[in-house]
Formats: sequence, C-alpha cells, structure tokens
Amino acid sequence: MILGIIPARLKSKRLPNKPLQIIDGIPLLVHVLKRSLMSKKLDKLIVCTDSMKVVELVKKYNLDAYMTSRNIKNGTDRISLFLKKKKKRFKNLKLVVDIQCDEIFLNPKYLDKAINFHLKNIKKYDVVIPHTLTSEKNNNNYVKIISNQINDILYLTRADAPHPFRSKKKPFKRHQDFVTFRPDFIKKFKDLKNRNLEEYEGIELLRVIENGFKIGTIEFKNDSFSINTKKDIIRSLLLIQKDRLRKFY
Repeated sequence: MILGIIPARLKSKRLPNKPLQIIDGIPLLVHVLKRSLMSKKLDKLIVCTDSMKVVELVKKYNLDAYMTSRNIKNGTDRISLFLKKKKKRFKNLKLVVDIQCDEIFLNPKYLDKAINFHLKNIKKYDVVIPHTLTSEKNNNNYVKIISNQINDILYLTRADAPHPFRSKKKPFKRHQDFVTFRPDFIKKFKDLKNRNLEEYEGIELLRVIENGFKIGTIEFKNDSFSINTKKDIIRSLLLIQKDRLRKFY
C-alpha cells in the first residue's frame, strides 16, 4: 500500500484555522483532498488532525480522518506517532506520502512522479523531498534545498542559499509541500534525538540529516504556490480562476 496522509491542525501561528479557509467556495483542505485523489499511485488517503471540525469536514466527503494529540508541534511528528499507534491497521506499506494541507495547487502528476522516484531509490533514500526552482528572495516562509549532483540533499534552510559568492546567482531550490517516506523510517522519526539544527532553523526534516539518514530530491519544472499568510489567500482567489484542475472537482 502507498498511503497518503494529510496532517491538518488549526492553530497555525501565521494563519489560524488555515485548513478551513474558504477559497472558491470550498475549504482549503478540500482542495488538497480532491487533488490528491487524482493521483494514480496513492492506494489510500487519510487526514490526521487535532480538531473535530476537521474530522467532521472530511467525513462529509466520505473520506477518513483521525484525531491525534493537540500537543504535537509539526506534521511529520503527527504522522510518525499516528503510524506507530495504528501499525496493525496499516500493514504492508510500501511508501508513506506526507501531503501538506496548504498546497492548494497540488499537481497529482508530480505526486506520482515523486512516488515513482522514491520507489526506484527505496534502498538509497529514507526520505524524498521534491523541489522546483525559484528566484524569489527574502522569503523565510519556504525552505531552500541544498543538494549535490546526484540528488542527495545536504542541507535545508530558510535563508537564501547557497550564496553566490564566487559565481553568478542561480535560482533557489524550493522545498515542495509533499514528502515521501520509507514506512520503517517515518515510524521512528518522532524518537530521533539529535535536533539542534532542526530547532535552530525551525525545519523538522533537518532531524533526518542530523541523525545520519539520507534525503533525496527530484526537480519539477513548474514552481508551486502554498498558503501561509492572509496575502497568500488573496492571491489564491485570483489564481484559482485560471487553474486547469479546478474544473474537475
């Protein structure tokens, strides 16, 4: 089974109640659910949340949602704890896909490409984070990826990096809002100890690198747009009118 999990919490500091924000007539989370269901690779899709409002919303669309602790700080830990508790329910997992609930323009074809890439490199990478190229500067709301020539991720940062000190400036590699995990790895993610870089940067996936595990990346052509602020919501209201997938749901 390839399992897609959307972690959704309501107490975001930058945008409270983010999953429930109405965009083009339906909640943000529903946009992400509908687009994820267009994937040809996902066998099952569920939502993990800290809110009964989210559970009730998801059930209206006849999909599965599970309550998890409100004390969990990030989506990756939420998924890790959930799978540890539900290990008897979700057996024979090939891959776990963490899909962020703010990726309103999620492309299901990219989702499938990331899944295929990780399955082909399942022995090499514990985690795969797709990226797109962007020239946007001074935005710490998105994470930049630093990787080598063979797709190994060396570091993740909110800073504009790498810095063009001795060469012409190149586009940054923008961390996409869905990540694939080896099932055995994501179950133990919550228990990994080394977290100094994670706490410094505010990026939980740095925990992977700090503890000696491997992250790979794959590049997609089109830049993405995720919702982190009220300004992003206003912008999305205009962009959704031109979106080619919106007419399918």
